[in-house]
Amino acid sequence: MSNEIDYTNNPLHGLSLKNLLIEIVDHYGFDILFAYLNINCFKTNPSIASSVKFLKKTTWACEKVEAFYLYQFKSLPKVSSEQFSLPPRDRVIPDDQTPGEPAELTLDDAEQLRIKRVTKAAAYNQDRYADKRDNNRYGKNQYGSVDSADSATEATEDPWAKWR
Repeated sequence: MSNEIDYTNNPLHGLSLKNLLIEIVDHYGFDILFAYLNINCFKTNPSIASSVKFLKKTTWACEKVEAFYLYQFKSLPKVSSEQFSLPPRDRVIPDDQTPGEPAELTLDDAEQLRIKRVTKAAAYNQDRYADKRDNNRYGKNQYGSVDSADSATEATEDPWAKWR
């Protein structure tokens, strides 16, 4: 039995990046793409050729556009946890899932999504840095273990003292 995986059900199979981009730009336009993906090639002098050139060089941006194509333009359900870590072109779409109609996207919805993402990122960063502050306060290093007796006294002293 072969270990090869059948990707023929993936809408990206056999679709070039240029044709993918043409499809979504014809449907949504560069403004919507920039609003939802926040990739500068869709804002500054956007064109298919320059966008394809940038996306071919930049893996993270290309994967972001491909995921947008699958889950917004083709309206496929979100992937399972084991498929999430794979790039969109390598994901296996179950046979019972077929592409649907493109999602209706507006600039207002994109702004609400952006605000939601900023708020979520701020909360994540606040929690992350609060943990670091707590560890420093109790003389713990970044791994949660106590460095030395000196670090505990340094944490309670004035942190700006050495720069005055």
